[in-house]
Amino acid sequence: MNDPRGNPVSAVSAQALEASERALWRMMSFYGTPIDDLDAAIAAEPAWPLPRLMKAGFLLSLTEPSVVDDARALVASVPDSGEGSGNARERAHRAALVRLSAGDWAAAADAWSAILREHPRDALALQWAHLFDFYRGDLAQLAGRVAPLLAGWPVDDPLHPYVLALHAFGLEESGRYAEAEATGRRALAADARVPWAIHAVAHVMEMQGRHDEGLDWMAARRSHWGAHDTSDGGPGPNGFSGHLGWHEALFALEALAIARALALFDNYLDARRVEITLQRVDAASLLWRVALVGGDVGDRWRALVDGWRLDATTAGHSLFNDAHATMALVGAGDLVRAREWVALALAAAERKGGWNGAVARTIGAPLLHGIVDFGVGDFDRATERIASTRAALISFGGSRAQRDVVDQTLLAAAAQGRDKSVGSALVAERLNTKPQTPLTEHWQARIGD
Repeated sequence: MNDPRGNPVSAVSAQALEASERALWRMMSFYGTPIDDLDAAIAAEPAWPLPRLMKAGFLLSLTEPSVVDDARALVASVPDSGEGSGNARERAHRAALVRLSAGDWAAAADAWSAILREHPRDALALQWAHLFDFYRGDLAQLAGRVAPLLAGWPVDDPLHPYVLALHAFGLEESGRYAEAEATGRRALAADARVPWAIHAVAHVMEMQGRHDEGLDWMAARRSHWGAHDTSDGGPGPNGFSGHLGWHEALFALEALAIARALALFDNYLDARRVEITLQRVDAASLLWRVALVGGDVGDRWRALVDGWRLDATTAGHSLFNDAHATMALVGAGDLVRAREWVALALAAAERKGGWNGAVARTIGAPLLHGIVDFGVGDFDRATERIASTRAALISFGGSRAQRDVVDQTLLAAAAQGRDKSVGSALVAERLNTKPQTPLTEHWQARIGD
């Protein structure tokens, strides 16, 4: 059998294949989770290995330490050769997931690249490769991975808008803003239910300082991404809503509308709504930014930290996640625990190795220690340490908008320290890359330029 895009599958059950296709759509659209669909595919055809591999890959794509063992068990349940191993394409997916589950995110991305060379319409390989390009800050792949595939991807394929959305985000992260926005809008013209395309256009507006337009953009499309408002006939809960709510809050913060930003936090990222680390990371990032500009976040820090498992079982899996957990502990005033967490996270990253271990060695230590220095009021030390990471900060992972929390921390540290030169350079950089906004004016006034 082949899937709808012509990729070979070793399934013999049409019911199992249909369920796996629903799961793939959920992975790319974020509407619901694919787990129930994948379990249905497994039940329909237990001998077909791909649904188990898809389930493992989905769990690993969450960068959630608590599910890694479950994912590894799913991968291990599929033999690497012989009976039950599937066809060559499915065995290649297993090999990529073995690398991913071992923490070697770069090698996994390379393995998916190889699959795409053989099967250029393998949407599963493309989705996972794109996510881990994003997590690793691999600009070259974000910009170039999708473009060669688009010519062979029929526009009437139901997944074509989702592929366009991936391309739009890669273009945006590469600074090709006009192309990114046009591609994102093209995806949404074909199917309004493509949250990654809404996300890509929001990123363009964020990078260009178009905060008022960004607020309108998010509000006009809320029925297609807002998990808590389906009264207008929207498609229902979307797992990406917390992150898109975070984007809307960034537009509010760019205008220094702190009350509005916190209201969006309460709607999309408070302790009642977050379930996984990626959502807690967004929550920490937003509260940290609000606090940096003098906003009062009340007891939100404490609620966030109390619901976040921060111990040896979760440390050292992702520097990006560990840094935001450090912000949460500092924000909550748990400075002793923050120092302990930094030591634990860096030691665990070194022990686990892989891509994250290497990144933790190069920029993790100064960045995490610098966040704690900021928390204890050693602003000069914080400025020195955090500034030392900027040249390699792309390795921190995440998007340009997400990494901006590091620059804003550096601005706040420089504003309160003796040496204002780093802050002055950052203000000049912001003025060169986006129009003057109330947030930039705030930092300009604090630095004294």
